[in-house]
Amino acid sequence: MFSNIPNLLTWLRILLIPVFVSVFYLSDDTLSPHLKNLISTSVFLLAAVTDWLDGYLARRLNQSSAFGAFLDPVADKLMVAAALIVLVKLGRADAIIAFIIIGREITISALREWMAKLGEAKSVAVSMLGKIKTTFQMIAILLLLYHDRLLGIDCQVIGALLLYLAALLTLWSMGYYLMLASPQLKKHEN
Repeated sequence: MFSNIPNLLTWLRILLIPVFVSVFYLSDDTLSPHLKNLISTSVFLLAAVTDWLDGYLARRLNQSSAFGAFLDPVADKLMVAAALIVLVKLGRADAIIAFIIIGREITISALREWMAKLGEAKSVAVSMLGKIKTTFQMIAILLLLYHDRLLGIDCQVIGALLLYLAALLTLWSMGYYLMLASPQLKKHEN
């Protein structure tokens, strides 16, 4: 469970979730809205970096494990879901967009688990489309969390546009994964 560096980084990402969420529950007297945005963005960015780093280190140090392969995507989905829920609560993201993204993550996770039970996990492995979706999603969330202007850029407008694009890519990638799994779905309908 805590046996290697990649797993420790994944656990750190999970432990950052309550830190990230609690920032917005502090009063404006305790922490100004700008500092809340800055801190939450920094925490989310740290989590995103640990996501990349744990995968890199697992491969580089040959420390891949079945537990890490299970925990890493769970940590990712929890962090993204927490961020989207916070953004909806703050009025910075539409609930329907959050539902699309979170719903897709649940659906594809269940599909991957089912396909793994059938011995067909490789047929729904992470694709380049999924990686592009994740990139747009992460950048959008970072901009929406920061919310303030940055170098003359309206982070809210750009972040919202990127989140809509991420939602479209989310639906597209979900359709792609379902299409890949459709032979098995048809075979096991009954």
